[in-house]
Amino acid sequence: MGGCTIVWFRRDLRLDDNPALSAAAARGAPVVPVYIWSPGSDGKWSPGAASRWWLHQSLVALDDSLRGVGSRLVVRSGPARAEIERLVAETGARAVAWNERHEPDAREEDRAVERALRERGALVLAHRASLLLDTDRLRNSTGAPYRVFTPFWKRMLAETEPDAPLSAPRRLRVPSRGLRSLPVEGLGLLPKVGWAGGLREAWTPGERGARRLLDRFLDEALPCYEGDRDVPARAGTSRLSPHLHFGEIGPRRVWIEARRREAASGRAKARSGPRGAISPLPFLRQLAWREFAHHVLAHHPSTPETPLAASFARFPWRRSRRDLDAWRRGLTGYPIVDAGMRELWATGWMHNRARMVVASFLTKDLRISWREGARWFWDTLVDADLANNTFGWQWTAGCGADAAPYFRVFNPTTQGRRFDPDGSYVRHWVPEIASLENRYVHEPWRAPAAELRRAGVRLGRTYPRPVVDHREAREEALAAFATLRTRPKRGKEDSVGR
Repeated sequence: MGGCTIVWFRRDLRLDDNPALSAAAARGAPVVPVYIWSPGSDGKWSPGAASRWWLHQSLVALDDSLRGVGSRLVVRSGPARAEIERLVAETGARAVAWNERHEPDAREEDRAVERALRERGALVLAHRASLLLDTDRLRNSTGAPYRVFTPFWKRMLAETEPDAPLSAPRRLRVPSRGLRSLPVEGLGLLPKVGWAGGLREAWTPGERGARRLLDRFLDEALPCYEGDRDVPARAGTSRLSPHLHFGEIGPRRVWIEARRREAASGRAKARSGPRGAISPLPFLRQLAWREFAHHVLAHHPSTPETPLAASFARFPWRRSRRDLDAWRRGLTGYPIVDAGMRELWATGWMHNRARMVVASFLTKDLRISWREGARWFWDTLVDADLANNTFGWQWTAGCGADAAPYFRVFNPTTQGRRFDPDGSYVRHWVPEIASLENRYVHEPWRAPAAELRRAGVRLGRTYPRPVVDHREAREEALAAFATLRTRPKRGKEDSVGR
């Protein structure tokens, strides 16, 4: 078995465009694909319940794909460094290949494993696969990391287009002797209580599911993306975020395929005339936001716990278990907020417009810390990604890079009317008020008594009254934000109870 190459899979659970796997196969030696379940290596950010469900399905799909090329996935559990060293000893491997991770704790672990392997005389083959750009390389005109997205995006577009994605290997050489492997079921990733039915209905984890979703998006939604992407009731977004997070599809594949559709539509326009060519830039811009979030985290590794804007360390967040629970359960009395939170609980995902609305409501209307929202999303999202989650919450709270101004407080009623004008999204996820007329579906508390009776709505019983008055909450939030400019600094975060 000596002379083989170990491929250490982490968040690159695919065969297509997998640089580490391709590099290992190119060596000509037998390849040992390995996954090590080691949640402690993620520090405080071990995968949440929804992510663990997805990971189980994705590992099963990866093993199936590997068996299709004559191999299989070796599954182990324990401290990653010890397991890798044990596998090197068992196999006599001369090289270990992996694709780099970019979260602070993960990067530190990779460096420790690399040092240990080099001491053993093993070759380490590290590659970039989850991002398009090197997070350490890009700098602004002053040589500092970017903190504003638009110049970052312009710099990305100025870079050379990504290389063509690597094809999946057609066959992998395998060791002559088998290795001990745990069944995926032995990792205990699935919930003991049967709450995952909605996730199973909504998703097909794995590389094949990711590619089908990308093809469907490019065929059906990309031509209308600019107009539809902010409407939660429409299938106007790619929904690729969990597949990208787990590396079931690479950003280079997504970028290149979108560019190919652009080229194909340009040729069609040349032939047919009036129909405009498809521009993928609005969609690719979303991939750039993902890159930017990782760029910010790489250069500010404390941001999952602390605000990037130092003044927010003294912001007077409220502590209200009642209001936090109402937000989590989708019982705030604001239909667009409740619809988003219920979509999250049922499917492990939430439309991006709804994410901004519910995050604004928590941090501005309820004035509850963004950390509480980030922790809840971390446990319930199938696409829970430390960089994206941290960036999004700090952006909405006003304390991060390229943050929304502190005075931007989303009005949930206005947001509902604008982006869910006929109430389709709300009616689907908040069926208690589905029979209300359009003009009341986003503010049932304004409906006349006769309309409430007709629709079978009893405020405070079948559907809650608003937990706060938005206008009053907005004024209180603005007053609290104003204190950041006037109050002296303190060592610890203040809190105001209610």
